[in-house]
Formats: sequence, structure tokens, C-alpha cells
Amino acid sequence: MKDTSIKTNPILKFTFSFSLDIMDYCEKLDAIKKYTLAKQLFKSGTSIGANANETQDAESKADFIHKFKIAAKEMKETKYWLLLCRHSKGYPDCEPLLQKLFEIEKVINKIIATSKGKQS
Repeated sequence: MKDTSIKTNPILKFTFSFSLDIMDYCEKLDAIKKYTLAKQLFKSGTSIGANANETQDAESKADFIHKFKIAAKEMKETKYWLLLCRHSKGYPDCEPLLQKLFEIEKVINKIIATSKGKQS
């Protein structure tokens, strides 16, 4: 992946930034020995950006949509883990992550809907 694509493509920039935030949050979880949840959240939270990045080399419009649908599934899983953190005692504040995830969700859902409309 070229660093320039992250800097110039808004969804790649946003999901890359989110992945970095997830990494930081998971380090906080590890520090308080919440290893299992940290591992699950790390996998799903960073996978959103990885799948968005894969769309850049999609083989077709259908493949492009499919890769963004995978990113959308990872968003739902990430949201689940973050909601568990939000509603459990002794977990660090995750509201900023949930807010960023909400924004990413809007963009990815719009990309999928728009791409489906343009598909022949």
C-alpha cells in the first residue's frame, strides 16, 4: 500500500486513523489485563481499514462492493466489543471510538449504496 493513498483517499485516511486509535485503546485494555477482549477488538477494529484498503485493488465492481461489505461486517463486530466496554465496569472510556465508528459506518454504507446503484 502506498502511503499517499492513505493521505489522499478520505475513507482510507479515516479507517487508518481509527485503526491507530484502536491499537491505543487495546494497549489500555492490555494494561488492565483485559486481554481476551483486547484481542477481539484489535482484530475487528483494524480489519475495517484493511478491508477498505483492499477495495483499491478490486477486480470488479462486485468485488469492490464485496470488500466494503466485509468492512461493514467488521464494523458491526467492533461496535459490539466497544458497547461491551462501554457498559462494563472498569473499562476505559470508548465513546470517542464509538463516535468515529459511527462516522465511518455512514461513509462505508453510503459507498456500498452508491456503488450498488451504479452496478450494471
